[in-house]
Amino acid sequence: MKKLSVILCESIVALSLLLPVTAMAASEGETAPLFTLPDIDADKPAISLESLRGKTVYVDFWASWCAPCLRSMPLINELYGKYRDQDFEVIAINVDDPIEDGQDFLLDNPLDYLIAADTDNTVLNEFGVTGMPTSFLIDKDGVIRMVHMGFRGNDIETIEAAVLELLE
Repeated sequence: MKKLSVILCESIVALSLLLPVTAMAASEGETAPLFTLPDIDADKPAISLESLRGKTVYVDFWASWCAPCLRSMPLINELYGKYRDQDFEVIAINVDDPIEDGQDFLLDNPLDYLIAADTDNTVLNEFGVTGMPTSFLIDKDGVIRMVHMGFRGNDIETIEAAVLELLE
């Protein structure tokens, strides 16, 4: 039997696909909106997309209540481990409010990549995110090359192929 949180997350993603988009979503071929956000760990420095110019960057919006987000994160962590020495970076942007929900998840599931906090959804809205998880693959010049919404079985293979194409 599915947990209520899984059912809710899947329902929200499904409903979000039916709703009209009110914000202009960032899309492939456009320059990614620049942002600076605090690290989810307040003791670490802020995270800036602009500071990563010259690298391939995977920006992933997530929340602790989203089951597909939580399934994808360990796989993204493995991907990051494979390619971080080739100028590949990952920024996972947590949108939990309260932020402690995201922090609690990370205590049990440590990740190696950057985790930012967007508790007021400013950056989420700038990117036009309408469902969770949503990710943006950004090339070294700051241009969005792939937008990916949701996370299903073989999605990591599609994401890895797109990353490899930009790293070549």
